Amino acid sequence: MEYEPVIGLEVHVQLNTKTKIFCSCSTKFGSEPNSQTCPVCLGLPGVLPVLNREALKKGILAGMALNSRISQYSKFDRKNYFYPDLPKAYQISQFDKPICEGGYVEIEANNKKKKIGITRLHLEEDAGKSIHSEDPARNISYVDLNRTGVPLAEIVSEPDIRSGDEAYEYLQKIKSLMKYIEASDCNMEEGSLRCDVNISIRKKGASEFGEKVEIKNLNSFKAVRSAINYEIERQTRMIQYGNKIHQETRLWDADKNETYGMRSKEDAHDYRYFPDPDLAPVILDSAFIDEVKKELPELPDEKRERFIAQYNLPQYDAGVLTSIKQLAQYFESVVEKGADPKKASNWIMSELLGKIDDAEKIDAFPVTAEMLAGLLKLIKNNTISGKIAKKVFDEMIKTGKDAETIVEEKGLKQVTDTAEIGSMIDRVIENNPKSVEDYKNGTKKALGFLVGQVMKESKGKANPQMVNEILVKKLN
Repeated sequence: MEYEPVIGLEVHVQLNTKTKIFCSCSTKFGSEPNSQTCPVCLGLPGVLPVLNREALKKGILAGMALNSRISQYSKFDRKNYFYPDLPKAYQISQFDKPICEGGYVEIEANNKKKKIGITRLHLEEDAGKSIHSEDPARNISYVDLNRTGVPLAEIVSEPDIRSGDEAYEYLQKIKSLMKYIEASDCNMEEGSLRCDVNISIRKKGASEFGEKVEIKNLNSFKAVRSAINYEIERQTRMIQYGNKIHQETRLWDADKNETYGMRSKEDAHDYRYFPDPDLAPVILDSAFIDEVKKELPELPDEKRERFIAQYNLPQYDAGVLTSIKQLAQYFESVVEKGADPKKASNWIMSELLGKIDDAEKIDAFPVTAEMLAGLLKLIKNNTISGKIAKKVFDEMIKTGKDAETIVEEKGLKQVTDTAEIGSMIDRVIENNPKSVEDYKNGTKKALGFLVGQVMKESKGKANPQMVNEILVKKLN
């Protein structure tokens, strides 16, 4: 407990433009290797890059979503290093004059709110992809350059994160924001969101940072959290035993649930940055920045607070509903069709989310917002009970029919006739004398059993509240 971790994340977000950042090649994922390349992204001599305006706009929107300052003057630089999937032997990136500076996001971890600072967001081109043969007899690597030149926004956090849980929540927030503004699909499996972790350990209260270790090869938010937790324990143990932490890059082994050394870093890389002579500086006037700002939608935090105020929802409900843009839109559509906000929230969270694999694809869900509002209306006016409604909902998913049609076709209307319910109760009382006697002797469970028998007699269609009221009167 005398040590604390200091963690910063570098998040690479692929911007979902149709073409690459400096050429007109497609960015479509999954195409034949090396089928989406041209002289520009292959780095052939004499070619000239041209900045993709849409990539610039999406980068600015991302910065606005992160509360960053948009730079009216920024430039692109050449970051020089050799790697097999970097055809030019340099990457066009931004160094000392990035498009966005500063900012923060607010997270909630362990029931506490916290601001995580943003150092910068800069634009750059992605590298290609090395593919290594899995056959040990063939020591071969291949290079696919389709990804080369896909636009990236690199978001660098301040070293404000103190745990794996905070890192996890930070990544969730970044993902939610990027999806809200439709800057990226943030699909980690396809590499459109990637993350590197920088972590060090220091004594609590110390101002100086410890020696930094970088963790790469993290392909899920869960892996980020697990790798951080492992590395905190590893580094703390080393310090306690008097060992020195060396600056290095480590990889995450998901099978062994541990990090392992990849390469040591005695000194930081000297990338010999210099301004790209083929690209003019990016100079933005206030009018252009204001025009881009108009495209900024209502963001998750604002929407959550509005849901609490406008719909009188608990904070938890509002947080769940606004975590995904499409889910929030679905909820509001259900309410607009006449459903009670809290009832709609309960049904979406308890029933609908359990039936759908991906809430982002809720537009393709068989039960539309209007259909769900119709189902909730039948519950409200006592046409069906809540229990029957669940069966109707399943049938709606299966058939695509609306609730009213299913209730009519299957004869599921709730029984509310007092005489009919009374007759059922009389039969149950007659057939269960012992339970009646138990109730009269003060056994509370007996009443629940008798109610259950009446509901069974009615095949679940009797109004439960009326059953309780009439049954108690008859028993007394």
